[in-house]
Amino acid sequence: MSSYKPFSKKQLRVLTWWCRGSPYRNYDALICDGAVRSGKTFCMSISFVAWTFSRFSGKDFAVCGKTVRSLKRNVVTPLLENLGQLGFECELKKSENILEVYYRGNMNRFYLFGGKDEMSASLIQGITLAGVFLDEVALMPRSFVEQALARCSVEGSKFWFNCNPEYPGHWFHREWIEKAKQKNALYLHFLMSDNPSLSKKMLLRYEGLYSGAFYERFVKGRWVAAGGAVYPFMDNTKMYCDVPVSGFADFAVSCDYGTVNPASFGLWGLCGGVWYRISEYYFNSRREGFQKTDEEHYQSLEELIDGRSIRAIAVDPSAASFIELIKRKGKYKVIPAKNKVIDGIRMVSTALKNGEIRICRTCEASMREFSLYRWDESGSKDAPIKENDHAMDDIRYFVTSILNNNGGFAAFAARR
Repeated sequence: MSSYKPFSKKQLRVLTWWCRGSPYRNYDALICDGAVRSGKTFCMSISFVAWTFSRFSGKDFAVCGKTVRSLKRNVVTPLLENLGQLGFECELKKSENILEVYYRGNMNRFYLFGGKDEMSASLIQGITLAGVFLDEVALMPRSFVEQALARCSVEGSKFWFNCNPEYPGHWFHREWIEKAKQKNALYLHFLMSDNPSLSKKMLLRYEGLYSGAFYERFVKGRWVAAGGAVYPFMDNTKMYCDVPVSGFADFAVSCDYGTVNPASFGLWGLCGGVWYRISEYYFNSRREGFQKTDEEHYQSLEELIDGRSIRAIAVDPSAASFIELIKRKGKYKVIPAKNKVIDGIRMVSTALKNGEIRICRTCEASMREFSLYRWDESGSKDAPIKENDHAMDDIRYFVTSILNNNGGFAAFAARR
């Protein structure tokens, strides 16, 4: 059984805003944004279910996340445990993504939806809802969110929004947070200090986890534009190290493939639980005055590996011909890398700050690009400038597809 600490004033407001006697009970929506680990999702999810039983019985509701998988992990699983302790009975129909909740002879049904792309809006069409809870709403396309809101046609329905900040021009910031009063929405901004379950030690840990725009957003809870260096903390020489002298337990390679643009391959070795970028291959055809073929780049890849047993090679997913060449050679396991840029940059930043990966001083191209890699401040959304980004991309491929790979692969190549 979970142990509870007293709720903060802001959490109590979330839990009671809809209650009889509350000055906020006539609002049509609740918006909670701000820092990570600030306790907003926990209290919102419990409050949402409690509100449904205070107003309705036998009605349908939607609980939405970026994906159903992330929604079950971040919202539904902890919610089930807490509802059970509060006297609710729950039945999760996994194959149908439906959660049925019973309380004092009443039942309400909660449909689980993922809003990861523009196509997702079609999933929620046709259903009639008495309310919707949108977790990570800033990561969902506007079409999906607006379709979900349009389905709430039952009298007395309300909207519940939860998110961490993105860039200030984001549609949700413009249309809902800036217009909260116009939309008759209660807006609550959370900081980590609003979560009483976080110790001072944990607060300090999160303070050191992020930098730049990610620090401003995830720690300070601000909707700020990304600007300046993508990895500003990498200008500290202490962030680079010598190649470990002790043996490595595992090896992997990451590749950003280019013919006209530079090609960057990184060799990674696992030592003492840390992945070190111990060597690299970087070829700039413009600087060298000639281009290399796929076969020539593959030869350089073999020279970089130098006979080591490699767990896998993560390759730029757009490099179809090079991926096919590696497969055809049959010597190494190759995987198309995950290529969501902003998510990947955030993962790389966290891995570097946590010491999960280290960059060795032998990798001069990486060190040079870390000092030059910048956010594009002229655009309408977060994006790095497409210059000095080839080693940056291959490092991102390693982190997203090998270090943080959730598929659990552990295959090693065998010579045919």
